[in-house]
Amino acid sequence: MENEQTTNFTPLAEEAFLSLGAQQIAYVKAINLPDGAHAIGIFSADGKPMAAAPSVEIAQALIRQHELEPALVH
Repeated sequence: MENEQTTNFTPLAEEAFLSLGAQQIAYVKAINLPDGAHAIGIFSADGKPMAAAPSVEIAQALIRQHELEPALVH
């Protein structure tokens, strides 16, 4: 006989979901700058652009200098 468990949860409001990790994580992904150059964009957890760097390694170093943890977005 299987143990049946029901888990009840309340979904997070959109604002609460967007704030998850906001104080700990910055995301990096490849972007195209307005002049057509390629760069690595650095974004806050809620998706706001913060900076751009010429490489993933530099972007990660910048993020860590600000006591955040980098996460890659594909």
